[in-house]
Amino acid sequence: MRCIVIIVAESRVLSGEAEVFCEENSISVAVSKASMKGIDQNWLQLRDPTCSLTFNDTHILGTVSLNTCGTTMEDSGDFMVFKNEINSFENPNEVITRRSQVKIGFSCQYPKVASVSNHYINKKSDYIFTESSFGTFSYSFNIFTDNNFSSPVDPSLYPLEINLLDMLYMGIAAHSALPEVQLFVESCRATPDDNPYSALFYDIIKEGCILDDTVEVYHSDARAYDFGIQAFKFTGGYNEVYITCSVILCAEGSLNSRCAQGCLREPAHKRRRDVSKETARHYITQGPFHVARQTQHSGAASENGGSLHISTGTAVFAGLFIVSIVVLVGMWVYNSKKTRETDRTYLMSSF
Repeated sequence: MRCIVIIVAESRVLSGEAEVFCEENSISVAVSKASMKGIDQNWLQLRDPTCSLTFNDTHILGTVSLNTCGTTMEDSGDFMVFKNEINSFENPNEVITRRSQVKIGFSCQYPKVASVSNHYINKKSDYIFTESSFGTFSYSFNIFTDNNFSSPVDPSLYPLEINLLDMLYMGIAAHSALPEVQLFVESCRATPDDNPYSALFYDIIKEGCILDDTVEVYHSDARAYDFGIQAFKFTGGYNEVYITCSVILCAEGSLNSRCAQGCLREPAHKRRRDVSKETARHYITQGPFHVARQTQHSGAASENGGSLHISTGTAVFAGLFIVSIVVLVGMWVYNSKKTRETDRTYLMSSF
């Protein structure tokens, strides 16, 4: 016996009319349905099938960030080009099909002189993602001026200069059209450069557990995570700090999601998770923070009456020196007095 699979389809590959919108860290495409008559929109997908398309009466719509949903990056000389596509797909259980094949490519190019790396991993703007169960959603990662978390730091001030031991107030927020979702911050790691996998790192939050003693978490709603941490720097001459956090969005009220598990100090304590109730783990970065140089003064006070700053070692040395002088003077006075008493006794005995 032989199995013969017959595919009934139009011989040409359909292409539709589309508008492409190139944003700072995302690409949106709107395909006109009128240009693709007879196409079943339910059998269309982006290059990454886990990312979803949306539809209205006139258009097929898709939004992808520059590093998700199968978006590829190509170097074309003076520009960096980011590409994705909308394709048709087949039901693997069907023997025949009468649906036309669809292939719609779309792309955006960014000039290198505008620093494409800042578009590819934008550290101070929203990070946009698309997943089949959650649609299109985004995260923002901001630095705030105080613990009211109402005034983000002006982007023109970046890279932000900080002083050691100052409190840094940071806020992560999820933005989704779905009404009942919950944000979970699984980890936050500091590195001296923008590589979150750097060999030199410092874990602030790990597996949902706060590891840094200076971290203070402030009350916020289910879609936000506001916290403060005391500023630090890496030893070894590094003056910059980047912070990368992994975040997950869950269906609110799901008992078996990663959000519901909370802090897991031991991997063995992890329970089975319902991955249909949560998104993939996404990474967002903030920084760099420049650590201000600490100037130390020694010697005489300034002419304007500034205070005198003396190191601990210098102060100890000066104190020992003064004590030594006092001891020597005391011994000299004592010996002088004793010599005078001896001379006086000798003179009296002579008479």
